[in-house]
Amino acid sequence: MEFAKIEEAQEFLGLHPEVELFELFILDANGVPRGKLLHREELLAVYESGRPLPSTILGLSIKGEDVEESGLVWEVGDVDCRAYPLPDSLVLLPWRKIPTAAVQVSMHPEEGMPAAVADPRHLLIQVIQRLQSLGYDPIMACELEFYLLDQARDTSGKPQLAQEPGGLRPDATQVYGLRELEQFEPFLADLYEACRVQKIPARTAISEYAPGQVEITLQHGDALSAMDQAVRYKRLVKGVAHKHGMQACFMAKPFAELSGSGMHMHLSLNDAAGNNLFASEDPAGTSLLRQAIGGMLASLTESLLFFCPHANSYRRFQSESYAPLAPTWGVDNRTVSMRIPGGPAESRHVEHRICGADANPYLAAAAILAGALRGIQEQIDPGEPITGNGYAQVSEQLPGDWLTTLDALQGSDWARSVLDPGFLKIYLTVKRAEYRQFMSEVSEQDWRWYLNQA
Repeated sequence: MEFAKIEEAQEFLGLHPEVELFELFILDANGVPRGKLLHREELLAVYESGRPLPSTILGLSIKGEDVEESGLVWEVGDVDCRAYPLPDSLVLLPWRKIPTAAVQVSMHPEEGMPAAVADPRHLLIQVIQRLQSLGYDPIMACELEFYLLDQARDTSGKPQLAQEPGGLRPDATQVYGLRELEQFEPFLADLYEACRVQKIPARTAISEYAPGQVEITLQHGDALSAMDQAVRYKRLVKGVAHKHGMQACFMAKPFAELSGSGMHMHLSLNDAAGNNLFASEDPAGTSLLRQAIGGMLASLTESLLFFCPHANSYRRFQSESYAPLAPTWGVDNRTVSMRIPGGPAESRHVEHRICGADANPYLAAAAILAGALRGIQEQIDPGEPITGNGYAQVSEQLPGDWLTTLDALQGSDWARSVLDPGFLKIYLTVKRAEYRQFMSEVSEQDWRWYLNQA
């Protein structure tokens, strides 16, 4: 675990005398940033001796409520746990009216106990270290899809797509449409500028498979840095959208009639010299790449809760929607779960297409890498690649509901052997509490279906 040096904060303060406030945040297991707002004079102390955060901060539900069964509430007295800043995470928030910066923290492995066990970034580091001990350095990148919504609901109280200039709302899909991107040019200009300021390598922007849906790709890098950037990028997108009177929505399926939003994860493995071990003139890659795919497919059901962590996540899985439905792989084929994109031999890698945009990047990456590690260690053959329409060739479907994946992870000996059992215990406790609460709520759909008929 590497934390930032105080010189980083001293240099930042010298360069930015205008900054008055600092957002100190840590990412919980649901991918929600939580923390405190500090004044300028408080910053250096965080770098010198950390900042105390309550143990409950990493055992909260998606609604921000204590989950008493997590073991991080009453039985430890909601004890303070010390968190320290991460290197290169002190950045400006250029969209804020009051000059403000943010710094990301993580629990100290000793001073941060007992909450350190529940820190999702720690879990990713542990899996990365397992791969590195075998001579594999994981390289990753994210593609995140999101909707731009109006901050105001429609007359029925439902979310609605953000207005284009002129007051109209987009109503056509227009995949890869350039006009659609042009309509949101002021937002995209501020978004790319904010990425530049925060040194987040944002690249291609496209209009996605639904009106108002956008995808921007992030440049690949070492797995931990890539996920750090993905976490900060999501916060950045939401902040810039808010400045423009919009809401950036990363729900997996915000609209029943429109395409869901995914987080495609790209993976390759380098050797110590930086050579891509998946590189091959064969479009299907090396045997090592195929073993990694074999392991990810074999572990898919047991790790699906990390890719699809909420009840809404499973609404995204619909046939011929570009969301995968089965443990399949293929070469340059977008109808499968694991895709090997085309391109030069040295760029050969696998695109993991299962995660929803609502997934925590740290946990999703940890599960992906753990699956790849399993495939390499056990030399798992993924079978023949799918050609043509993968949706029409499904013999085994992914679980389509939250409870099944909760049970699959709970009962997985493999997961406990490769992922910290302490983390799994807390995570599963939180997710089961959410499941019980979600299922106990009576929704509008209950009334529509059953009020007059039951």
